[in-house]
Amino acid sequence: MATNGLSTALTLYGARTLTLSQAATQAGLSEAEFIDQLQRRGIEVTESERAAALDGEQAVRAD
Repeated sequence: MATNGLSTALTLYGARTLTLSQAATQAGLSEAEFIDQLQRRGIEVTESERAAALDGEQAVRAD
């Protein structure tokens, strides 16, 4: 399932070269979807980025 964009984004996020937002964009996923992909692969997500991503998802749903 991993596309080249997703694979690259996972690698770059894991190396902390990209932020969560940047990596999700690179992968063509929402931040929440990208977090799910990170968790499936055992790549740690910082709590601050997780909170920001989830707050952003909730704000979009509220609109």
